[in-house]
Amino acid sequence: MAKVILFKHYLIFTRMNQTFKANGWALIPLGVFLVVYLLTSIIVGDFYKVPITVAFVISSIVSIIISKGTLNERIEHFSKGAANPNIMLMVWIFILAGAFAQTAKSMGAVDATVNLALNILPDNLLIAGIFISACFISLSVGTSVGTIVALVPVAMGIAEKASLELPFMMAVVIGGAFFGDNLSFISDTTIAATKTQGCEMKDKFRVNSMIVLPVALIMCIIYIYIGLGVNVANSHIEVEWIKVIPYILVLGTAIAGMNVMLVLLLGMAASTIVGITTGSLNFFDCFGAMGEGIVGMGELSIITLLAGGMLELIRRGGGIQFIIDKLTNKVNSVRAAEFSIAGLVSFANLCTANNTIAVITIGPIAKSIADKFGIDSRKSASLLDTFSCFVQGIIPYGAQLLIASSLAKISPLSIIEYLYYPFLMGIAAILAIIFRYPRRYSVKEIK
Repeated sequence: MAKVILFKHYLIFTRMNQTFKANGWALIPLGVFLVVYLLTSIIVGDFYKVPITVAFVISSIVSIIISKGTLNERIEHFSKGAANPNIMLMVWIFILAGAFAQTAKSMGAVDATVNLALNILPDNLLIAGIFISACFISLSVGTSVGTIVALVPVAMGIAEKASLELPFMMAVVIGGAFFGDNLSFISDTTIAATKTQGCEMKDKFRVNSMIVLPVALIMCIIYIYIGLGVNVANSHIEVEWIKVIPYILVLGTAIAGMNVMLVLLLGMAASTIVGITTGSLNFFDCFGAMGEGIVGMGELSIITLLAGGMLELIRRGGGIQFIIDKLTNKVNSVRAAEFSIAGLVSFANLCTANNTIAVITIGPIAKSIADKFGIDSRKSASLLDTFSCFVQGIIPYGAQLLIASSLAKISPLSIIEYLYYPFLMGIAAILAIIFRYPRRYSVKEIK
């Protein structure tokens, strides 16, 4: 129900704000960000040279400078974008995630959970096990962010014990998280895609699964192969079962569909109780750990606010409308129409850093294109969902990469090269358009 309310809220929001005149110059701030952060980091070969916060400050200033209206009006629009309910919800999640993660770590929950995984899984299945766990959890809860928050600390511990690259393990979790985000019946993107295209969730799931399930199976094989070289010394260690309780509680309540903020609050409470009970922490140590975790999420919260403000000014300036016009004015075939839908939602996601908002923004346009060119609504819904998840899964300023890198204390750019699943998912979706797959949902003729 909460997800449906969220969908309706943003559908109203976007319908009220779709009349901005197309203007390619509005995209300049996004270009500035990509040059300052991404291109500069690649040129100097160091992803830590340019802090992402500085890149967003510079691009945000540019967005305010080139926007129309008085200075006060520009700042007001920027602030409204930063205060978008979805942005503020993410900030709350970041704060609670930081507090839970640090409290659980301080009282020994992470070490206990890692030891449990090492005892249950053979060394060569640790990587594949983390990926499958992320797939299962995200499919059950319908949120990639909640899955990442729950599994990243465990993946970090396994990476340390198994001498695996930390960015690689973060990418394993993120890939599995987007598998479920793309397929889950309770995912925001699924709800948005099916509602805007007018099809049933089960039908969209059927089309989607034909495209991405083979990719997930390929990734399992790849991770099993990579895991053949993993050897954890003294992997059979005694497990402190009581310290695993917070993570079992978090995973169980998440799978049950509980609100992610309530899940994190329960995790914090459980970590505090177990920590005090076992003598690992005292009452004030728990407060200190929570405070440390919250402060550790400060940079991530600032990035999220700056991105929300900048991307709102881009949208108001007509940047997204410009791309929509450019991608749709020369469509003349079913295949080209499907590529235009994919391109539109991909670029909208690039500009909004939110796959749900991208789907909602482009959904009505995609529906018009689908009707005009005879595209099956189940296929157009699948394209919207899959390409939005693909882009969201690889952009360094998306919530998923940001929260994973923040928890792991690494650069989000360092994760990108290991994001095998999102990239393969994107390739599979492109091939599905080229080869008109699944055939059953790709054979209608132009009207």
